[in-house]
Amino acid sequence: MKRQIITIDEIKCTGCGDCIPGCPEGALQVIDGKARLISDLFCDGLGACIGHCPTGAMKIVSREAEPYDEKRVMHESIAKGGPNVIAAHLHHLIDHNQNEFVRQALEYLKEQGIANPLERDALREPAPHHAAHAGGCPGSRSMDFRGKDAATTPGAPAESALRQWPIQLHLVSPQAPYFQGSDLLLAADCAAFAVGDFHEKFMRNKSLAIACPKLDSEMNIYVDKLAAMIDMSHVNTITVAIMEVPCCGGLMSIVAEALKKASRKIPVKKVVISLQGETLSEEWVSC
Repeated sequence: MKRQIITIDEIKCTGCGDCIPGCPEGALQVIDGKARLISDLFCDGLGACIGHCPTGAMKIVSREAEPYDEKRVMHESIAKGGPNVIAAHLHHLIDHNQNEFVRQALEYLKEQGIANPLERDALREPAPHHAAHAGGCPGSRSMDFRGKDAATTPGAPAESALRQWPIQLHLVSPQAPYFQGSDLLLAADCAAFAVGDFHEKFMRNKSLAIACPKLDSEMNIYVDKLAAMIDMSHVNTITVAIMEVPCCGGLMSIVAEALKKASRKIPVKKVVISLQGETLSEEWVSC
């Protein structure tokens, strides 16, 4: 089959090995002074190793290759490295929206009786500004602010009720610790600008994701991420805050599709906000 896979320019490659830590699947080794792709099977084609190459010797190409096998990678490479390697691998897949591979990896862990290290991380006491994992764009690095989540003192300046970063649905990791067992607020991008007390009224004690069904692309990714939050992070409820304009209703459609895909069924509240920030309706709905 034809798929995306790493290729290495042997002339540019110096054999420094900087790419090796960037490939937790174990698809790369330095052999005879050059980095080598030792198995099509183990290469996920996501390119995490490319950013570690100082000479630009690596790139992704589309070619005939053996299908990637997540469970075999888990068995022959990842699981042997212990919980930290497993966690890094899962975060790697989540960050690249590879939700089917995440599902297969978690299924393997369950079959083998191996603890899910992401659930372990979720049970730890959250620390303000704690990065859940390194790598990737600094602006999309997961940070947990739950340690500062407290009610606003009367008379004092209003404090942010934001519990995490990032918040844009394309950027969030559906299995981040702050989603575990949370009540999720899925808000239209414009909503917070219309409602003067949006933080206190809607965000307090909730995890957050924002999206625009009219301008954002690849809605299928949104469906997959929400389904993963429902099944893997066990979010308790979803509150969907949308504007009264017709295009905003697309967020409800995305949630409905995610619920069809998920194995768990959870309550969904629909909140409709006017262009001047008034709550026009608020009701629990059947999706």
